[in-house]
Amino acid sequence: MNKKDIENKEDVRLVVSTFYNKVRKDTFLGPFFNRVITDWPAHIDRLTLFWETSLFTTKKLEHKYYGNPIEVHVKVDQENNQSISQEHFGNWLNLWFETIDELFEGEYASRAKQKARKMSTFLYLNIFQSRAHNS
Repeated sequence: MNKKDIENKEDVRLVVSTFYNKVRKDTFLGPFFNRVITDWPAHIDRLTLFWETSLFTTKKLEHKYYGNPIEVHVKVDQENNQSISQEHFGNWLNLWFETIDELFEGEYASRAKQKARKMSTFLYLNIFQSRAHNS
């Protein structure tokens, strides 16, 4: 069976909501996310907007994401005794890839995996750097 590519906000929402359902149940990642995120519907909305903005850079979108993911993740790391590790990012990435592969295939699906890989490295490096500045 051929899967379709990620084409619109509804497709992005499906990936994000399916992915975070897995994250919430994951024994390794779930405790971080479930402790930090108190309003899951708002989080899904924000992350859908983030991924829609990241994937469809050439489309004219009704809304765009303008948040600061680095600041948010550094704060979460500090609130969790700087315990976020490369393994957390690796597990996050594996679940993201698995979710995309289950639901979609094509150029945007590949782009979503590529962007997630770059972003996870970038976020982890920024978390690591912030620890050096705060110690």
